[in-house]
Amino acid sequence: MSSSCIFCRIIQGEAPAQMVYQDELVSAFRDIRPVAPVHVLVVPNKHIAALSEVTEEDQAILGRMLLVARRVAEQEGIAQSGFRLIVNNGPDANQIVYHLHLHVIGGHRLRFPMG
Repeated sequence: MSSSCIFCRIIQGEAPAQMVYQDELVSAFRDIRPVAPVHVLVVPNKHIAALSEVTEEDQAILGRMLLVARRVAEQEGIAQSGFRLIVNNGPDANQIVYHLHLHVIGGHRLRFPMG
């Protein structure tokens, strides 16, 4: 964990967030700047700065992130109507927080590429 990382602080309960799921590998909480009616971030509890930094040892975490994304979509009532998963990696992709996170976005008809 990194004491300077806001997501690490949320995972540890040291910063406020609307948590929707948490287990030993991942946590999920509502984005503070939602772009759709449902906008939840799924993050590894282990500090991994970006997708480009994952290793073979992180396979279980990555798999859990996708399973939790599906679970969040079901829990939020968007699994049947559809949802989008987004991972931004690095500055050109507009990654703002350098702690790997998966955006689960839905709740209305989404435009492409975003919205």
